[in-house]
Amino acid sequence: MSWNEITDLVLQAQTGDRDAYGELVRRFEKAVFGMALARVHDPLEAQELAQEVFIHGMRKLPQLRDPRCFAGWLRRITARMAINRLSRKGPVNGAEPDFLDSHEGKSVAPLDEIERTEAKIELHAGLKQLKELDRLTLEAFYLRGRSLKQMSREFETPVGTIKRRLHVARLRLKAVLEGNRPASEYADSTGVMDHELATAV
Repeated sequence: MSWNEITDLVLQAQTGDRDAYGELVRRFEKAVFGMALARVHDPLEAQELAQEVFIHGMRKLPQLRDPRCFAGWLRRITARMAINRLSRKGPVNGAEPDFLDSHEGKSVAPLDEIERTEAKIELHAGLKQLKELDRLTLEAFYLRGRSLKQMSREFETPVGTIKRRLHVARLRLKAVLEGNRPASEYADSTGVMDHELATAV
């Protein structure tokens, strides 16, 4: 699974090429099933969820702005739809942890490798869209590893204010990365921004 091949297939699928989208499904179905299974813990539920993910993805694919981000986009759809499914039906007891750890481990690895690269692209592109103060605050903390006290000295600002800036800047970056709102607005929860920043940079 090469980067250029996936990008080309996404571009073709965005123009309505069903064969191209079918090839994307073929290449990612095992990985999506593995992600679904890890969340719903039931093979049948995971299979249904994976089908729903690809149906939803086909409808929403024209909205994907950067074809290189397809893998991460697919993972976010899977996570969101899994949460929706579990909230409707409640937690489902299913596969044992050992089964989950061993199931299709090799098929997920290429997806993870692509996602690590595209996460960096998305993150740095998102940072560029932020206002300067938000960008500098996040870069200082996550990219340059500055402590709150060091940042307080560098920005000549109280630690409490630095904490608040980090909180708001993470929310604004989250909104930019999700593509739902302009950077001047922000969502109601931080979600997993700390983890995304820490692992992507």
